[in-house]
This record gives sequence, structure tokens and C-alpha cells, in this order.
Amino acid sequence: FQDQIANYREFLVGSGAIGCEMLKNWAMMGIASGPNGVIHITDMDTIEKSNLNRQFLFRSGDVGKLKSETAAAAVVKMNPDIEGKIVTHQDRVGNETEVVYNDAFFLALDAVTNALDNVEARQYMDRRCMFYRKPLLESGTLGTKGNTQVVVPYLTETYSASRDPPEASIPMCTLKNFPNAIEHTIQWARDLFAGLFTQPAENVNAYLSTPNYVQTALEQSNESSKIETLTAIRDCLVTDKPLTFDDCISWARRRFEELYNNTIQQLLFNFPKDTVTSSGQPFWSPPKRAPDAIAFDPSNDVHVEFVVAAANLYAFNFGLKGSRDRDYIKAAAAAVSVSLFIPKSGVKIQVNENENNTEADADSGELEELMASLPDPSSFAG
Repeated sequence: FQDQIANYREFLVGSGAIGCEMLKNWAMMGIASGPNGVIHITDMDTIEKSNLNRQFLFRSGDVGKLKSETAAAAVVKMNPDIEGKIVTHQDRVGNETEVVYNDAFFLALDAVTNALDNVEARQYMDRRCMFYRKPLLESGTLGTKGNTQVVVPYLTETYSASRDPPEASIPMCTLKNFPNAIEHTIQWARDLFAGLFTQPAENVNAYLSTPNYVQTALEQSNESSKIETLTAIRDCLVTDKPLTFDDCISWARRRFEELYNNTIQQLLFNFPKDTVTSSGQPFWSPPKRAPDAIAFDPSNDVHVEFVVAAANLYAFNFGLKGSRDRDYIKAAAAAVSVSLFIPKSGVKIQVNENENNTEADADSGELEELMASLPDPSSFAG
């Protein structure tokens, strides 16, 4: 058996996280260490700093180098018997590279291993292995999902024969008010990032550079979007426009209060922890989880890290110089005066996706007041 695997001729597609594991295992097993053995590796990517936390064959000094060549050199150090037995490529697999991975290439192989992160390439290699009747060890990742599958042509199911059902979208009411899974909190955080640091900046840039932008915004069918868009522009250019980094710290501290204290207090005011449904069941029963409001604590590293990150991102949006001085930011955040929040009666919080949540039409007076509060785009240089 050892002699057989030592003379194996293998093709590894991808040398990222899974590919590094495969190569390490093969080196320890002695695959391709014999006189007829060979391992072909292809990966068109170069190493990035973010790869280092999971692609363990790479080191800080390797950043910017080709993954296939660096991974090959690393496993040769583990097993010198495979030196000269690894052939590296930088060509992606696909129709356009069939002159490289041609009939002669595939016919000389014993097997193929996928270590990919996109479905299209995995399906392509699945078809090629079926055509040339080569066993395929299919492995790959897609977001938080992973897959491994042994494909033996004309004996087992192929990778392309089945697909995951489309993922159900997360109801907005769940994301905003009743998250109960890590996927919910991740999506909430991504939406929040876009809402704080991406969309407002894009709206402001469009307002300053696009003629008649306000009239276009008012033509949006969603009444709440009109108020939201114009309010974001006003806040960026007038109400919350920072002049110093200290202003950014104050803004970040108030966002903490709004997100982790005020919103939670309002939610628990509407639905106290002892609330029961019309059927007599506890409202806060699985999968719902009753939250707790968080009071900002300067001694809590997580709380301070939020302010540090948010203040620096906000400063970047406005072209201000940020700071990573945690002690200074901690002291400045602790000194920010935050108004006491009192939950309000009559605030509507949507519980179910199919629940009627129609919003009142935007008040024409409010829209006119918002438009009047916007500075003239011509007053801004550039």
C-alpha cells in the first residue's frame, strides 16, 4: 500500500485552508515520494495577511507570494522525500485553461482533490473527472458551510447531482428585535455597518454631486425611506458633523447607548420578560430570547473596543485623523453626557413577518423642514 501511494499522481485544486491541510497530510503519508509519484497544485491567488489565521503553511514573511509555490516549499521541509515531486501551477481551472489541463494531463493522473471555495469551479472539476473517469475527493467551503464527498465515476453520486436548497432569508423583525442564532447577529452587524458607515456617506456624496438629488429621493415609493434618506444627509452635514476626533468619540458613545441600552429598554417595555401570549404561553420562549440592556462600562474592554472602532470609522468617513489610544478614548467616552432614556408608550414593534406593519405616510411638513435644513451643495468646496 505504501508503495502504491508513494507512486500516486494527484492533482490538488486550491492551496488555501483545505489545501494546506491536504498537503500536510499527504507529506506525512509519503504520497508521491516514489520514483513515479507527482503532485500537481494549482492556485492563482497570492497570500494575504488575513489568510495566516487558518492557512497554517504560510507565515508573515510569505505575504504577497504565490500560495501554490509557498505551500509546496513548506511541505517539502516536512518530508524531503517529495522534493522535486510537486509541480505548481497558477492557472484557474475552467474552459479557458483546457489547453493547460488537457487530455494528456488528466489521463496521466490517478485522482483529483478539490479544495475550493466556489461552486462553479467545483462543478467544473466534477464534470472533468467524470469525463476522464478519475476519482474525485470533493471538499470545499462556502461561507459557513463545508462539504466533503468521495466521487467515483459511474459508481457514486457526483457533486453536481445535488444542490443545497436555497437559504431562507431572515425576517427583518427577527434581525432587528428577536435574533436567536449567530447568523442573525452576523447579518444584523453587517446591516448596521452599512447603515452607519456606508449608506449615509454614499447618500451625502450623491447629494453634493448629483443635480436634483433631493427631488429624486422624494420620488421613492417608500414613505419612510424619504425621511430616512434626508435625515441621514442632514445628520452627516449638520447635526452630527464632527469637527474633531473627540466629536467622533462622542458620536460612537451615543451609538452604543442607542443600540445596546435604549433599544433594549424599549423592547422590554413593549414586551416585559413575564409577557404571555393570547394562548397563555410565555412570549419569551424559544426561539425568542429575552435580552438585557447594557450600561456602558469604561472598564469593559468590549465596550471600549466598540467606541474605538466606531469612532475611527466615523472619523475616516469625514477625513479626520483617528486614534488608537485606548486610554484616551476610554476617558473621553466616559465623560460623554448621555440623556436618560425613558421608554415611550405607543411605539410599534413588529413581532411576525406577516404582521401588518404599515407606516404612516411621511408628513409633508416634516419633509419640508428636513429639506430646509439641508445646506446648499454649492457651499461645499469640491
